[in-house]
Amino acid sequence: MSEQDPRRRPRDPAEDRETARGHDPAPERLARTATRYDGPHRARGDGGPQDDGREGDGRDGREGDGPRDEHDAPRGGRVERATRRIGWRKLTFLPLVLALALLGTWLYYDTATLDVIARNSLGGGNIWLRVRQHIQLTVISTFFVLIIAIPLGILLTRQRLRKAAPVAVAFANIGQATPALGLLALLVIWLGTGEFPALVGIIIYAILPVLSNTIAGLRANDPTLLEAARGIGMSPLMVLGRVELPLAVPLILSGVRTALVLNVGTATLATFGGGGGLGDIITAGITNQRMSVLVIGSILTIVLALLVDWLASLAELLLRPRGLEVSS
Repeated sequence: MSEQDPRRRPRDPAEDRETARGHDPAPERLARTATRYDGPHRARGDGGPQDDGREGDGRDGREGDGPRDEHDAPRGGRVERATRRIGWRKLTFLPLVLALALLGTWLYYDTATLDVIARNSLGGGNIWLRVRQHIQLTVISTFFVLIIAIPLGILLTRQRLRKAAPVAVAFANIGQATPALGLLALLVIWLGTGEFPALVGIIIYAILPVLSNTIAGLRANDPTLLEAARGIGMSPLMVLGRVELPLAVPLILSGVRTALVLNVGTATLATFGGGGGLGDIITAGITNQRMSVLVIGSILTIVLALLVDWLASLAELLLRPRGLEVSS
């Protein structure tokens, strides 16, 4: 008695009955076999290349686990991700502290015994005028720092100008190493008094952190990523805008944050060149020996610096590309 061929499939009684009725079950058997052995994707219907697709991975009209792209995500999901980036402590703690500091300053001003000189330095809307001037100096100087330092940093990382990067960074180092008051005095002698020389001095003093961070961020990019971007047909401008700059954003934003805080502090020295700002209140308190005037001017400067740093930290978190975040 010969052994049965292992490749031969045993006959199904149901097939014998169908054959007896005149119905050939071969096509149905072939269809079942194709479904059974055509790979895991076809058998489950979860997104194979020829699947009609009533179940799948969420692409091309198939149902599945949900959207795979952030553009397909619901708007509520984006809001939830933004909320996870910034916790409630980050949003409330420092503003609450600054509000209490301002409240204490107002109570001190309201209950302090001020003579005529102190009232002339603080009254008549002088405080709000100096705060507005200080904010104006900070915003304008930071704007010019950004439009000078970031494009210059990009140019100095290109192949043709890469050798000039150490020279430019050395000049920026000289600008920041020079004492701010001495730099402002030289600019006043050269350009005269007013807001313009004060702005020039603040800009020169704050260029270094943004310039150096821009160069460092662009140089830190992985060369294999840039080569892959060129390999898929991207032009140099597209590689810069879509690959290099997004990867360098965290370092660039860190430099911008440092420059903002530097500008708030340096703007107090604008008073020595006739530029105004909260430095006027501080110097008035020192010159006239009025401690109340000095305390109020100093507290307002500190509160403004901390507020600017807090806003810059929020912008740093919100503008950072999602792909560079570390999941907790």
